[in-house]
Amino acid sequence: MPELMIYGCTGYTGRLVAEYAKSLGLGFILAGRSENGVRALAARFDARYRAFDLGDELLIDASLQDVSVLLNCAGPFARTAGPLMEACIRSGTHYLDVAAELDGYHLADELDRKAREAKVMLMPGCGGSVAMLGCLAGHALERVERPVSLDIALCVAGPMSRGSVVSAAESSLATQCLERVWGALAQKQDAGAATSAFDFDDGKGQVACFPVTLPDLITIWKATKVPNIRTFVHASGNALAALPTGDLTSLPDGPTAQERAASPYHACVVVTSEDRSVKRAVLHTVNGYTFTSQASVEAVKRVLAGEAAGGFQTPAGMFGARFVESVAGTEIQDAVY
Repeated sequence: MPELMIYGCTGYTGRLVAEYAKSLGLGFILAGRSENGVRALAARFDARYRAFDLGDELLIDASLQDVSVLLNCAGPFARTAGPLMEACIRSGTHYLDVAAELDGYHLADELDRKAREAKVMLMPGCGGSVAMLGCLAGHALERVERPVSLDIALCVAGPMSRGSVVSAAESSLATQCLERVWGALAQKQDAGAATSAFDFDDGKGQVACFPVTLPDLITIWKATKVPNIRTFVHASGNALAALPTGDLTSLPDGPTAQERAASPYHACVVVTSEDRSVKRAVLHTVNGYTFTSQASVEAVKRVLAGEAAGGFQTPAGMFGARFVESVAGTEIQDAVY
């Protein structure tokens, strides 16, 4: 029987993933670096567990020998994605994660040929904003002939988890702002002052969004080959307040269920075609952490059922633009530009 392993299960997102998978009756092996934490969570979920560090290739390989799908929830992903992707290729295990950092997507692209030869799928960002924005872009592009540019914005809300703050602080997203210009990634000039206005159709009208480097510069390009792509974020309330410095271990674990319920996410895409006609579409969904846990488990279910292909794949490219609708409370709508 195909086996799922959730690595990084003791973190905020990892626990949400395990809780949702358990609610669906999905079996899994819990794993992580801290044996005490993993063992305690395994007892709570009546699940098997394995504890292993990522510095020992032989131990990783032995831990994955009977695993069909690995879902990596252990950030910062700059530290964990590399060893686990390589191990999955060696062991014939499909690799999925919930990363929002660019580095893991570059790595998946670099390992694409190796993974194809091993018939192993690498799908970073199987849940979260990459799935949201990829599906929204795919929906809009179905309605556009010969697209030449795509601007896409995410409206985030509610507090961040401690793990997200740590990952953001270490990520290359914090030090550079990129865009895709005629197929190539390029440094955006004057990014600090270059805001753009988007209407998320959430009743607030047009709001200022600032340019950021999101993994969608890689994933949307890979799935669609639209030559010019820009990514933006709007922070509702204090969602993206200045990143804390110093001892981050004292930060709250993550938003409460009540905070998540009160903080839905939205997204907007604007696609321009060769003849300068414009199409706009919007996405409305639940809080990002809720979406991530549910979408990643839905992706895992599909892969366990055989819906997979070797190499670097994206959620929208693999599962289609309607994949986001598998998360209750999510809808995509065409909108007037």
